[in-house]
Amino acid sequence: MSADDLLADLLAAHPEVERVEAFVSDVNGIARGKWLPRDKALDLAAKGLPLPRSIFALDIWGRDVPDAGLAFGTGDPDALCRPIPGTAALVPWAERPTAQVMLAMEGDFYADPRAMLKRAVHRLAARGLTVVAATELEFYLFEGSRPAPDQACDLLSMDALRDAAPLIDAIEDAARAQGVPTETILRENGPGQYEINLRHVADPLAAADHAILLKRIVRSVARAQGWTATFMAKPVAGQSGSGMHVHVSLLDEAGAPVLADADGAPNAVLRYAVGGLVTTMAEAMLLFAPHANSYRRFARAATARLSAGWGMDDRSATVRVIHGSRHATRIEHRVAGADANPYLVLAGILSGMLAGIDGGIEPGPPHAPQDFGKGGRPLPLEWSTAMDAFATSDFAIDALGAEAHAVVLACKRRDHDELQARIPDVEYAAYLGSL
Repeated sequence: MSADDLLADLLAAHPEVERVEAFVSDVNGIARGKWLPRDKALDLAAKGLPLPRSIFALDIWGRDVPDAGLAFGTGDPDALCRPIPGTAALVPWAERPTAQVMLAMEGDFYADPRAMLKRAVHRLAARGLTVVAATELEFYLFEGSRPAPDQACDLLSMDALRDAAPLIDAIEDAARAQGVPTETILRENGPGQYEINLRHVADPLAAADHAILLKRIVRSVARAQGWTATFMAKPVAGQSGSGMHVHVSLLDEAGAPVLADADGAPNAVLRYAVGGLVTTMAEAMLLFAPHANSYRRFARAATARLSAGWGMDDRSATVRVIHGSRHATRIEHRVAGADANPYLVLAGILSGMLAGIDGGIEPGPPHAPQDFGKGGRPLPLEWSTAMDAFATSDFAIDALGAEAHAVVLACKRRDHDELQARIPDVEYAAYLGSL
């Protein structure tokens, strides 16, 4: 069924809906779009919604990035965006009856992060490979706008889940209404930190859509109930950071797993895929850790490791091979932060796997869990260093395409330069009265 049929059917089934929120996701994974009255939304798929091409290339404050080359000096032209099938849904937290639909710019416009992921998906499909993927997203919930300093961590606490049950129930209800397939929910390491796992799907574009929608649901439902939810990588100093773990497996044209033999044993294809991930991780780090705050998550005593390596069923490794039945054997990529754009994270992962498979790259020996923080390939653990590695990476340019690579880099450099120009409060506290 086409996207216009699905949106029209939704509106026909809900005559009370007054408006439709239609949006794309920019380089930072932030929703950008318009509110449409019901009658205009009925024509959305047929006529498209014109949005400026520069909508994707904004800094974290939502401002145009001149060096991205999409706004200044171009006339800032529009292009048509059309609904993504399966994303028309009601918005349960809205005060007035509202629906929403995700959009993609037609022609797979290179600056659209969804198109960047589609590039990697098509390359694997050309080799007869289908990607099965799912994400796990960690986040913090604060009552008000700041964490309570005496709040307990309560890892896997059932009581902590019960205390937050009204909010969690509302999140699950909204996810169900919007077709976002949540599975387990748990209390994580940090005070007020939770994790929601999404069901695996044989469509990485849908898996990324689900992650984008889940983040929007969690933040919106929390706000409606007087909470603050954040997917910042490190919102609380001295506490656990929030990651986005990505589970990936591959199927052949007959639907059979290709990363394991018939008995479930990891095979050469899996080794090469892991080898590609380990080898390319440093160059793709900007996709996995795109913000200044992202790099506060990496520490020797944290589960965000300092080097690119792998291990069998080892959560201390950046690439964890999960060994089960043939269909359950898969790769878990554990380096990305919850603040990262899911489309770009998956684009980096799939491109790394493909590079390893095509090149027959061996991953080397697995990490030993007791050697935490040692061995493996060093990762850039500073934002500017990650940008420099990304800027000069033939792998990153090939993965995203040269034009898309330039847009991502320009946006991140703009964020970096702006933050460098600002003086944080901690510097005043440390230096103003002493120097």
